[in-house]
Amino acid sequence: MGQIKVEKNVGGIEGLCIIEPAVHGDARGYFMETYNQKDMQEAGLDMVFVQDNQSCSVKGVLRGLHFQKEFPQGKLVRVVKGSVFDVAVDLRSSSETYGKWFGVELTEENKKQFYIPEGFAHGFLVLSDIAEFCYKCTDFYHPGDEGGLAWNDPEIGITWPKLVGEYKGTASADGYCLEDGTAINLSDKDQLWVGLKDTFKF
Repeated sequence: MGQIKVEKNVGGIEGLCIIEPAVHGDARGYFMETYNQKDMQEAGLDMVFVQDNQSCSVKGVLRGLHFQKEFPQGKLVRVVKGSVFDVAVDLRSSSETYGKWFGVELTEENKKQFYIPEGFAHGFLVLSDIAEFCYKCTDFYHPGDEGGLAWNDPEIGITWPKLVGEYKGTASADGYCLEDGTAINLSDKDQLWVGLKDTFKF
């Protein structure tokens, strides 16, 4: 294999991968390949990407948990500035790990990438003052095909780092903050998603 190291089935969940690129650095800075199709194929990863996205978010923003229902997307995600806690939840009804979650901190320093295949809900919490987040997708964005899962569903039990607050029966951000007092910031839409037992299954 070339410029990447791949850890497959992380958290015991089939399909989830942590990918670490080889970073070549010196006094001038660094260089790395963020994607190489040949290396991916040699690692047994045959996905084809059709769209690249980038977002910028401030501390305390929580985006998720999202998926597309009829046009599911595999996502290769990374952080180019700052740090986030990135989470995937298995929504594949035939999976032995249905409803299980895995999370990893992605930072501009560790340069880790996280591959989330089709059939998962995905989201992240911004831990730094600002975070720039990039991801490649295996299908296009389809308006009207969006689905979501409550980020704080106790049945899933995601342990978001540095988060304090008490579940009050909905996905509302009210009463939640980071340990330093930064309020959790969710979109109106993300505060309306339902829990695992009521959401879409693949």
